[in-house]
Amino acid sequence: MTTATAPAALRLKVPYVASTIGRKVVMAVTGLVLFGFVLVHMIGNLTLYAGPEAMDGYSRFLHTFLHGGGLWIARVVLLTCAVLHVWSAASLTLDSWAARPVGYRLWKAKDSTYASRTMRWGGVILFLFIIFHILNLTLGHFDPGYVPGDVYANVVHAFRQWPVSVFYIVAMFALGLHLDHGVWSLFHTLGFSHPRYKRWLREAARGFAILLVVGNCSFPIAVLAGWVR
Repeated sequence: MTTATAPAALRLKVPYVASTIGRKVVMAVTGLVLFGFVLVHMIGNLTLYAGPEAMDGYSRFLHTFLHGGGLWIARVVLLTCAVLHVWSAASLTLDSWAARPVGYRLWKAKDSTYASRTMRWGGVILFLFIIFHILNLTLGHFDPGYVPGDVYANVVHAFRQWPVSVFYIVAMFALGLHLDHGVWSLFHTLGFSHPRYKRWLREAARGFAILLVVGNCSFPIAVLAGWVR
């Protein structure tokens, strides 16, 4: 009997990394790095409520940290983690599909949650959102009023557009579901789970997800409501 696996293009030559557990560890570690970035990014964006000087000053700090090298180091690390995260998730998904080419005749959710069942679709939404977010707020595409360096004004102007704000909010809910299951899963994969702390870890993962959704969604809502001008 043969076992179907992911295409060779998605499998590395390193034995441990190519194994199922190895790819799960890669996905957990890179997910942890990306989660840390999302959390810090949200905290930094809270400067929106302090006004233009605070937010633009925060942006200048990021661009001048380590003489400008800090931002590029962060970008390289994040890009590497994003690529490895997508690779590990895609290869594991293909392995799962290949192992069961014919779906269940009758399927009912038992131990899975809605967050766990939407991880793949949520990942696709987040991938598309990241591309749009970079093109829109970092490079100034889709916004004729974009002014390089004027971060506060660019953010406010972008969120005044209903389609942009709606897409942002939808993506944040997808992020919340992704983190709800993802943070919980990485605890298990990295060996931090224990029956005694299982409930606490589950609530911690959900709490982090809710915190990030509420914090990030507050930005477009504040602009649309006129609280931030």
